[in-house]
Amino acid sequence: MKNNIFKFSLLLFVTFIVTSCNDDFLERYPLDEISSNTFWNTASDLETYNNTFYDYAKNDDDHFIMMGYNNGAWASHKIASIYLDELSDNLAPRHSRHLWHQKIRAGKHTIPSSASPGGWRGWSLLRAVNVGLESYGKADIADLEKNKYIGEAKLFRAWYYFDKVKRFGDVTLITKPLNIDSPELYKKRDSRQDVMSLVLEDINFAVKNLPESWNGDSPGRLDKWDALLIKSRICLFEGTFRRYHGGENVEMWLQEAANAAGEIIANGPHELYSTGNTSDDYRYVHHQVNLSGNKEVMYWRKYDPAYISNMAQGYYQYTGGASKDLVEDYLCTDGLPISLSDKYAGDDKIEDIFVDRDPRLRQTILNPMDKDKISFNRGSSLDYPRFSGMSGGIKSTTGYNMIKIYNADQHSLGFGSQFSAAVVLRYGEVLLNYAEAKAELGNITQTELDESINLLRDRVGMVHMDLGNIPVDPRYSGEGISSLLVEIRRERRVELVGEGFRYDDLLRWKQGKKLEKPTWGMRWEAAQEARYPGANVQTSVDTVTGKTYIDVYKGTDFAIPVFDESKHYLWPVPINAISQNPDLGQNPGWE
Repeated sequence: MKNNIFKFSLLLFVTFIVTSCNDDFLERYPLDEISSNTFWNTASDLETYNNTFYDYAKNDDDHFIMMGYNNGAWASHKIASIYLDELSDNLAPRHSRHLWHQKIRAGKHTIPSSASPGGWRGWSLLRAVNVGLESYGKADIADLEKNKYIGEAKLFRAWYYFDKVKRFGDVTLITKPLNIDSPELYKKRDSRQDVMSLVLEDINFAVKNLPESWNGDSPGRLDKWDALLIKSRICLFEGTFRRYHGGENVEMWLQEAANAAGEIIANGPHELYSTGNTSDDYRYVHHQVNLSGNKEVMYWRKYDPAYISNMAQGYYQYTGGASKDLVEDYLCTDGLPISLSDKYAGDDKIEDIFVDRDPRLRQTILNPMDKDKISFNRGSSLDYPRFSGMSGGIKSTTGYNMIKIYNADQHSLGFGSQFSAAVVLRYGEVLLNYAEAKAELGNITQTELDESINLLRDRVGMVHMDLGNIPVDPRYSGEGISSLLVEIRRERRVELVGEGFRYDDLLRWKQGKKLEKPTWGMRWEAAQEARYPGANVQTSVDTVTGKTYIDVYKGTDFAIPVFDESKHYLWPVPINAISQNPDLGQNPGWE
């Protein structure tokens, strides 16, 4: 079991490290104070030191690399993985706490005056890694043992820099601990190519030297298989980004992604969770309290009421709801999109959208017929969905309540007092990364589809993707990619919804223009007005079909989203960072 509860009182100096760090890159962290002959001597010293990486990665708003659920009631409310989907066309938040997400989603964000969540700040993890890498050599232990901890540190550095490159492109490459007078503090940003070369070098070292499993389970640690999944994610992102935005060595990055995912598939200990229950198995791993022994979950974060809790069940109120665009991407049970299938029952009322559809839809979005089955506000006589202006129950902006990780027993504990387990890495992503990388390389076979995409479909009882018979969905016919890639991307969206991938996927595929589409919800005609009296919703008419739908942002600053391709594929560097070091420069379009 990977039990990820860290006991920070292990040693006084570790507590001092964790509680003393701040977000100022120029600060000399207390990490310097343990660089002496009294430490760095044993494997236990290295293990204890490396524990701090996990704390920095999990509890820092400044990078998105090991997210779980919000700690406590409202602490660090922006870092939960489901919130990253709010940046995309999957979700429709309107809560005031999520204005940051809504601004990015609508292209209304501006250059921040100082560091922002997920932004330029947050160098503490990098400094901790570099201090360790400078000091591990002092330990009087065998190289084989020492390299495990070096590999663990380099994995975190690779993951860290990948996250920064995704946001900013060129970033400052620092590979040693700096002091307040270090000249590197005022250097120019290094090129994306140079940074990603180090990322690949670091993660290859991690894959080679990390163990397939660690002895014991306190604390849970990233192993070789986790490193391979992270490598496949990084290389797939970089390969496709370079393909669609322009760049060198596209095939190399894609092949590295396929190889990493393929090694897990061929030799790893992981497999999809499946009992044969096609109506629940997909959702199962996302609403458990304990995921010990679940072979699909490669790394997870455990919460405990005696130590640290979360507010995971509050997401169904504050993420607003799923978008019409997402709901319409689910296939019908015959494997055809709704634009081609005669099984599609339409959307006259919300229950209709679930008829003869991919079972993952009903395990992700609440069908009002299931509100008692899953105890959604158990014992309530209220009809669902509920909207602003209506009394009682969890409100939705779109009518499509997200239930993927909903657990009624946990919800009843109240915000900030829940302890649902958070999935950080899972095998389902491995299969998707493998299929996409192979398809992008142009050499995927039916056997490889059966070993990846079709395993995900088997779990929910969907028909297989047939390489020789892939329909052309007219909704995507003008995107300039093969119908095979369309369907693999659709599968990725459906399988990983709410897990924080969609926004990054749109950026790497150079499909940011999809974010200019207005965010609509469920059908809203006279029948809905009568069914949900008191609902306060704005609506718009689809000029093609003549049907009326909820228009979530109508009448707000976000009603007309904009995606400027000259600048919105990267985030701006904060003003204060450039003030401290003008040589950083600003990203294109943000000057």
